[in-house]
Amino acid sequence: MITRYRMFFPLFLFGILMVFVVTGEQAQPAESPGFPDAPGKDLLMSRCFQCHSEGMWKDQRQDRRGWEGALYRMVGRGALWTEEEINSMTGYLATAFGPQTNKAPK
Repeated sequence: MITRYRMFFPLFLFGILMVFVVTGEQAQPAESPGFPDAPGKDLLMSRCFQCHSEGMWKDQRQDRRGWEGALYRMVGRGALWTEEEINSMTGYLATAFGPQTNKAPK
């Protein structure tokens, strides 16, 4: 009885491993709808999505100065960004989610 389990256990583990491998290959990085491609997008996605959801930006409409203030508040809370990164993200946010842009669908 024990030898039967010893024979099938490696096959069972192999099957489980294959499920994870196949599932992992099919998974594509999620493209965020409503986030237009523009300079600063990739930086924003990599820096801010660690803590925030996309609703954070879609629900707020601020000009460049407002977004810059929001980003510097994050620096005050521990975010480690350079001035160049902040300028890039601020430009993207002001263009994509400024007060003059149409509200993105949820």
